[in-house]
Amino acid sequence: MASVSMETARSGRDAKARSKPNRLAPNYWPFVIPALIVIAAVIVFPWVFTLWMSVNSWTLGQAVVFAGLDNYIRLFTDFRFWESLWHTAVYTLLAVVAPLFFGTLAALIFDAQFPLRGLLRGIFVMPMMATPVAIALVWTMMFHPQLGVLNYLLSLAGIGPQEWIYNQKSVIPSLVLVETWQWTPLIMLIVLGGLAAVPREPYESAEIDGANVWQKFRYLTLPMIAPFLMIGVIIRSIDAVKSFDIIYAMTQGGPGTASETINIYLYNTAFSYYDIGYASAMAVIFFVIIVVLSFVLMMVRQRANWSDTETR
Repeated sequence: MASVSMETARSGRDAKARSKPNRLAPNYWPFVIPALIVIAAVIVFPWVFTLWMSVNSWTLGQAVVFAGLDNYIRLFTDFRFWESLWHTAVYTLLAVVAPLFFGTLAALIFDAQFPLRGLLRGIFVMPMMATPVAIALVWTMMFHPQLGVLNYLLSLAGIGPQEWIYNQKSVIPSLVLVETWQWTPLIMLIVLGGLAAVPREPYESAEIDGANVWQKFRYLTLPMIAPFLMIGVIIRSIDAVKSFDIIYAMTQGGPGTASETINIYLYNTAFSYYDIGYASAMAVIFFVIIVVLSFVLMMVRQRANWSDTETR
């Protein structure tokens, strides 16, 4: 009887299963295909087209002529291209180091408890909210040799007027000053996040052992916020190496070519000299430089033994 009842129950379940409509397996392609089309149109096609243009000699208004690797060979003998690479390297280095130093200092200050700390933090991050062109226009007026407020403030301290962005020797440091003013708050916010995650017990032990302020920063704070500093370095390096808007709005690569980074030279080649093929080859090389820089920074970030540092 038991076997008969089990067979009856099994046949009943089979009948119910056959009576249910067959459901198709979920198909995700209708959702994936639009995204693939957008990626191909926005990212893949422009780069394929840039690669194609880089192996052609193409000046606007003239026919496209296949040039092979001539545009790339021309880059290696172009002194102005190498000069722009040097300007880009110097600008990137200064625009990373200065915000990193002042941002870390500001984070240490704002991490302490004092009245109106929240209000002052909000004021300090306001430069990040301004548009680069507006910042460039304001700082250009401040940098004016005769009418600028910076030279007026220097005169109050007994220092003579400076030429700022109007001198070939001081133009890049002046541009870095603007970059530092705008992006120091970003580093401050990143480091503040690291300081908020730092445990307080090691500091109590260090105070018992008689450690001073510098020793606590050197042997406790700095190793524990190192991962956050590295994140700031990565973000600022990638952003600084492709900086364009502030430089172009303030100097357009001048005076002469003293502040002409690779971005400015690429833009002038394409839209002032209309040499699209040569500018495309320059863009490809610049893209390779950015990829290599990003890879190196990420390798440094991955190989650093942060876990051991944080547990010490």
